[in-house]
Amino acid sequence: MDHFDHDAPVETMWEGRFITAKRKGRWEYVARARGIRAAVIVAIDAGHVLLVEQYRVALGRRCIELPAGLIGDETEGEDMAVAAARELEEETGYRAGAIESLGEYFSSPGMVSESFTLVRARDLVRVSDGGGVPGEDITVHRVALGKVPAFVEAKRGEGCAIDVKMLMLLSPVLLGESYLKLSA
Repeated sequence: MDHFDHDAPVETMWEGRFITAKRKGRWEYVARARGIRAAVIVAIDAGHVLLVEQYRVALGRRCIELPAGLIGDETEGEDMAVAAARELEEETGYRAGAIESLGEYFSSPGMVSESFTLVRARDLVRVSDGGGVPGEDITVHRVALGKVPAFVEAKRGEGCAIDVKMLMLLSPVLLGESYLKLSA
């Protein structure tokens, strides 16, 4: 299959510390600068998932998300599992005994080239209150898995944005029981 703009050169239109705006042929998109990647953490402890709530400038409001963070933003060549464990502890106050990669995913491939590695954090131990590094103002939520849909709706009612990666926790409700029975 021949893709329009496939062989066009990539032009950097603007570059900041963490992101770059690029153009390839007729397409404009955003990329992470300097090879920085991201890790998103699914941390489930005794039937509860750890979620974070923080203000997102791009949205102009607080957002409900899975814990996540950048890999290699401060240390070039940083190991993904080390970064994910560090971010989990900074944001939530929980230390993981093990980090397992669940693969690479792309959240908005039509306009952003960034991918993230989804990881599962196991053997969690609470070591602090979390809240992130100074200036992040992260609120930690430990939510029973069965109550995630109601929690999300309540937070949406308060005006919070809901990150797209929350769909994996909501899929049984959104897809319905009949879909789950067909896929079994």
